[in-house]
Amino acid sequence: MNLISKDFIRNIAPQLDLLNTLGGGIAQATMRIDKQEKGVVVRVAAPSVSPEKFHVVLNNNVLTVFAEYRHSDEDKVAAPLFTRTLTLPATLDLSRIDAVFQGQELHVRIPYHNAATEPREINIKQR
Repeated sequence: MNLISKDFIRNIAPQLDLLNTLGGGIAQATMRIDKQEKGVVVRVAAPSVSPEKFHVVLNNNVLTVFAEYRHSDEDKVAAPLFTRTLTLPATLDLSRIDAVFQGQELHVRIPYHNAATEPREINIKQR
């Protein structure tokens, strides 16, 4: 006999995480930064957080990824589940940033600037 259904557990998990956050704890979100040949991928995994709850904000060179909890879509007040902030280096092309929710992770992809825009030393010719 199953006293607690899977739906009950799925529905209560975000609320337990919210209570942990409001009580001074933190949501168990993890962030990993993978350097690749064409750029970097910021991977954020937060258990039991649906894709609609994630937000990605870029302000100058500061990237903020956060998730919020609202009891219903009409609620004007939201409680934060987690927040992660990164200062991005000048080598990244912030005009081409994008984000996709894949599997159970949010992937924020930021390509490097084109090699032609990187500073380089110019050889001086003598005549």
